[in-house]
Amino acid sequence: MNLWMRQVGGVLRLELKKTLVSRRGWWVYLLALGPVGLSLMHWLMGMSATFGHHSIGEDSLVFAGLFHFYYLRLGIFFGCVGIFSNLFRGEMLEKTLHYYYMTPLRRELLVAGKYLAGLITAILLFAGSTALSFLMLGRHFGAAYTDYILHGPGLSQFGSYVLVATLACVGYGAVFLMSGLFFRNPMIPAAVVMVWENLNPFLPSVLKKVSVIFYLKNLCPVEIPIPPPFNVMVVDADPTPFWIAVPGLLALSIILLIYAGLSARQTEINYGE
Repeated sequence: MNLWMRQVGGVLRLELKKTLVSRRGWWVYLLALGPVGLSLMHWLMGMSATFGHHSIGEDSLVFAGLFHFYYLRLGIFFGCVGIFSNLFRGEMLEKTLHYYYMTPLRRELLVAGKYLAGLITAILLFAGSTALSFLMLGRHFGAAYTDYILHGPGLSQFGSYVLVATLACVGYGAVFLMSGLFFRNPMIPAAVVMVWENLNPFLPSVLKKVSVIFYLKNLCPVEIPIPPPFNVMVVDADPTPFWIAVPGLLALSIILLIYAGLSARQTEINYGE
């Protein structure tokens, strides 16, 4: 076990250096920094006397919409596509994967080390972006916003959003690391998964559970209603409590990672593809 931990740690250190400064993933940084820039603009414009009057509650709804429709469905989703799909596919394109395969390292440990490196990168970018955006969006209210965070519902909302962003990285990371092992073009499985995730509100209750978004949306502190006419097609399902949603998502991710690790045993390198 100690040997396995050292090997995973070695892979993790090597992969972090490549993942954090990957030239292929420059656009992932833009996905993470975009909402931070918008929140900063909102903060600066809110300090102007000519800026429209609104309440902290309205800003809370704005952030809820930003988180639901950008972070969960676009930013974190495609960020994980860029980070995790390239953990193996990028090595294939650069013709360097065989160096790992020539070492006395179990394939499952290689998958674990790469996944942890991608997960750390994704959490730093997107959970960090979520935290900064939340803290800056209402900063123009000054002491009132500080009181909202410290003595109101703000701190609970802040923790929930950061937790959901982290869990989204865990779930989507497992999905797209596995797809990177099986598909030459990561956009094909990404498109399929995106359609499935966005159809989740309209799926039967049993099928809802075979998705990442099902476990995440009920953990968000502020709910965004589905506008008409789509709301009439929504299939109601019982809200998933915290003690089921978090273990359920973690279990789904572990199953995908175990399958990816077992499949990696049979992976053959063919740089000519």
